[in-house]
Amino acid sequence: MQASKLRVGVLGAGAWAEHAHVPGWLRDPRCEVVAICDVEYERAQGFAQKLGLPQATADWQTLVGRPDIDVIDVVTPSHTHFELAMAALQSGKHVLCEKPIAFDFRQTLQAAGLAKEKGLKTKCGFTFRYSPGVQYAKSLMDEGFVGRPFIYNGYEQNSQWLDPQNPLRQVDPNSDQSVIQTSSLEGYGAPVIDIGHWWVGADYASVVGTMRNFIPERMVRATGKMMRMNIDDGDIFIGEYTNGAIGTIQTSFVTVGNYPGIEVRIYGEQGAIICRLVEEFGVAETIKIATPDSVEFKQVNIPQRFYPTGGHPKESWRSLFYANLIKDFIDEIHEGGERNQGNFVDGAWVQEAINAVELSFHERRWVDLPLSR
Repeated sequence: MQASKLRVGVLGAGAWAEHAHVPGWLRDPRCEVVAICDVEYERAQGFAQKLGLPQATADWQTLVGRPDIDVIDVVTPSHTHFELAMAALQSGKHVLCEKPIAFDFRQTLQAAGLAKEKGLKTKCGFTFRYSPGVQYAKSLMDEGFVGRPFIYNGYEQNSQWLDPQNPLRQVDPNSDQSVIQTSSLEGYGAPVIDIGHWWVGADYASVVGTMRNFIPERMVRATGKMMRMNIDDGDIFIGEYTNGAIGTIQTSFVTVGNYPGIEVRIYGEQGAIICRLVEEFGVAETIKIATPDSVEFKQVNIPQRFYPTGGHPKESWRSLFYANLIKDFIDEIHEGGERNQGNFVDGAWVQEAINAVELSFHERRWVDLPLSR
């Protein structure tokens, strides 16, 4: 690691890099983004000019291998994540990677093991665990507000693809359409599965779930055509945690609501918390609490200490939440030690839960965890 600022190379010059990742890095004076890479060089060049980055390239191998770079940030299509993250770790770089690291949790565990072997920090793009509201809620739990957790509910739903003409991304148009392909569960389920793991403080012992394809014909961005796409655009599963708590997860592309459509709830022996991470009426998120002595949920203000520098409730959720993620990652790299929340180990746990629900649906049964290694 450089003695002064962390030097960051970013792989991927799409919308999420522009509106979340790179603004998060640029916001923190302890780092500098030195290069942006994309397979389409013109896009990388335009990105660099727009955000004032010093270099654009289409050669990710050279960028990952540069000895003057400390951190690689992977913001590329999902199917490329594992290869790029592993290459960066092999080159001795700390790695931030969007979810999923891999479609099979065993590969994510492999990447986590390599990072541990090399003494490197990793961070998975679990954007929503870094919202000020979710962070505040966790602090309340740590102080005993909820007490022993009983029930966790997580929802990630919106009407983003209710219109079949809205082009699908991150799908394989060549997949076998006689078999439902995992889409919403993986893309939208991961954030709320992750928050539940963190809040409840336990692993899943078993899960059972179902998936549905509600809108069969869709426009696909990769082909520009209306196609049969047998994806799960809606799913629900039940989970039993190892500490006795129970939970439900619901995700969908086709439920009416704004983007992002995340709401998480925890009910315990001493109290309950609802975090609604939905940009509505100009506010990025809201949090409500209740207790056995005051059962009507009341909205509370999120203390300023949970916001990134310059952050406020009316900032876009993209930059607001991600600035906290970037700050946390830089803190972990500078401080060393074991603290590393939302890392590749957490990413593997979330992916294992997703893989278990897939198995549950296809075999029509409860599935016990952990799965075989």
